[in-house]
Amino acid sequence: MATALQGLKILDFTTLWPGPLATLLLAELGAEVLRVEAPDRPDLLRYLPPLDSRGEGAAWSMANRNKRSLVVDLRTAGGQSVVRQLVHTHDVVVEQFRPGVLDRLGVGFEALRAAQPRLIWCAITSFGQDGPWRDRPGHDLNFLAVSGLASHMGRPGQGPAPWTALPGDVVGGTWPAVAGILAAVIQRNRTGLGQLIDISMADGALFLNALAVCQALHGGGSQRPGQGVLGGETAYDHYRTSDGRYLAVGALEPKFWAQFCLALGRPELCDAAGGDPAQVSALKGAIADEVARHDAAHWDAVFAAMPCCVDVVRTTEEALALPQFAARQVVLPSPGGPQLQSPVRLQGQERRTPQPAAEPGADTDAVLGELGLDRREIEALRHSGAVGGPP
Repeated sequence: MATALQGLKILDFTTLWPGPLATLLLAELGAEVLRVEAPDRPDLLRYLPPLDSRGEGAAWSMANRNKRSLVVDLRTAGGQSVVRQLVHTHDVVVEQFRPGVLDRLGVGFEALRAAQPRLIWCAITSFGQDGPWRDRPGHDLNFLAVSGLASHMGRPGQGPAPWTALPGDVVGGTWPAVAGILAAVIQRNRTGLGQLIDISMADGALFLNALAVCQALHGGGSQRPGQGVLGGETAYDHYRTSDGRYLAVGALEPKFWAQFCLALGRPELCDAAGGDPAQVSALKGAIADEVARHDAAHWDAVFAAMPCCVDVVRTTEEALALPQFAARQVVLPSPGGPQLQSPVRLQGQERRTPQPAAEPGADTDAVLGELGLDRREIEALRHSGAVGGPP
């Protein structure tokens, strides 16, 4: 059965998390992804614990499944020549270098577009291709900081805390890259021309902070921890149970709020909400007292029978055991151990069978052969250090 992105060929120069996740999502939809890796700059994600049964970082194995691998030294003339040849057989380049790095090596967007006008180039960087901060490095924590997100992520008086889900990387980098690439492919179908997609993870984090940005732009000031309907007011917060677990209460709509109060055995609280801080504090205290009377299992059963946007906060292991996720097969067996599947599902398209993440350079000879190089030419490139990988 044909897949949605069958025939789309991608050169992936990225490492760590945002870029590899973006190309994984495209690979899961049928794109052919070739990782282009450096001989002496290993992807640190490969060594991040825990390791899978193959001895590889589990996150690295997930992000790089269903991809081929070519090792090329971009600092060599031979390596640069290989890349120039590859762009004639590929549609998209995805890279995560700081602005200007590939330009200085002679294999940047402008140089390669001159040779291949249909080339789509997606550059994922910390702060984008222009602006006074274009050359600054950054990680997820930095993007959340400069975008204002970190300022209202924690509890009042406690300060911000790191968010291990890396929203700045994934929401700020991965998903905009996927959207940009697909939009550029559609546009190229009309115009015949590729283009540069400029993804700034700091911009993406600011967009993730859009509700607070709207507040700031229209006279509402800066969002603070515990402030506002979505910042931890009565109907949108976490409440501790008798066994030290938490209930996530998102009963914003009046009908859900009424059901929640009824489930607590306190229907009179339904009309007790008010804007006065003292009233809000008293109401939250009353709710906290009621929730604390029973353990998480009790409340889980109660709200399973009375759905009103209230759930027990689960650990990741508990989440993976939920029947909902099991029914949707969000985890499937893979070489090296079970892996999380893409959340993007197209009706009538079977999920791609997971293939293990290729060892760096595992496909070097095959890829060079597809470019028309013979054994002697491949060995010469290997001998010069321009390419690498298992013989």
